[in-house]
Amino acid sequence: MSILKKLYDDMDRQLDKKAEPHKIRWWHIILLLALIAGTIYIMNSPKPNKGGTTVDKETFLKCEGEVFGTFYHITYQYPNDLQDSIEATLRQVDGSLSPFNKESVITAINNGTSDATDEMFREVFTLAKQVSAETDGAFDITVAPLVNAWGFGFKNKENVTDTLITRLLTHVGIDKVTLQDNRLVKADSAVMLDCSAIAKGYGVDAVGRMLESKQISNYMVEIGGEVRVRGHNPQGSSWNIGIIKPIPDVTGTQTELQQVLHLTDISMATSGNYRNYYEQGNKRYAHTIDPRTGYPVQHSILSSTVLTTDCATADAYATAFMVLGLDSAQAVLNRHPELKAYFIYSDDNGNNATWHTENLVIEE
Repeated sequence: MSILKKLYDDMDRQLDKKAEPHKIRWWHIILLLALIAGTIYIMNSPKPNKGGTTVDKETFLKCEGEVFGTFYHITYQYPNDLQDSIEATLRQVDGSLSPFNKESVITAINNGTSDATDEMFREVFTLAKQVSAETDGAFDITVAPLVNAWGFGFKNKENVTDTLITRLLTHVGIDKVTLQDNRLVKADSAVMLDCSAIAKGYGVDAVGRMLESKQISNYMVEIGGEVRVRGHNPQGSSWNIGIIKPIPDVTGTQTELQQVLHLTDISMATSGNYRNYYEQGNKRYAHTIDPRTGYPVQHSILSSTVLTTDCATADAYATAFMVLGLDSAQAVLNRHPELKAYFIYSDDNGNNATWHTENLVIEE
């Protein structure tokens, strides 16, 4: 007799029996208690948040959205949904540093309607001054008139001529602006600021600090490719962060990876001209403008990735290295062992090549 047939026969015999009063046995009580406990667990188990992610002390939550003209993606380990707090933090950064926000601090300063600053603006301004000094002026947030003239800023593109560039350069130079009693003083009223090359990184740091204020130690914050990671990922290992291969693509749909880095407790920013550019008269104009010459950079570096503790610093240096070129960037890195870098550049034969600092571990 097969096991299956025996099982069916036993079931038939049970069904043919006359119903009798049910006797409570000791294991019934245990089963009942288990069911009650299970019900309590289900009632108190994590509920899906508005993004559909299950909230649990051991669960990593995810949120995403738009900010600064790009997208953000954030993963963090916490029992509660923090998207409202994240968006509030990003609104603060936007309200301070975005030249596209008509009500922002930087817009009022650029328009000359106010010289008042806030804490976020002062943090970024102080860091920008430091990086400018360390890179011989290759990083300069007063580059706004030039960026606008070339069509990459917050005003309409102009008819660029050598005469125009020469005139605009007289209004560029971070030495023309200073902080005095929390107010920005311009030596030249025509000076305009553009913090786009540092604001995304600063926004990443601002969200990261907000998460850390809630004792969150495992998270990843990414805004437009700028990243800050702490602790471990949902799999309990380092975070895997990719560096995109620099393929000319203004649509931003090409995402072939050049290198994957395994990171923790660090921030990373990448600057490149392979996505933000336009072509005119059979010539490509890149969005990275050299504030010293007034013209788009023409160096061999295609992609500049910098890693350090905070993302704002990484963001600023990544841009500065695009301006400096390979040799000068390496010279700066030799003076700053706290920085790690990974460059993709065009070699003498026109082929893509890579270089990275010795303190950056590359795993095959």
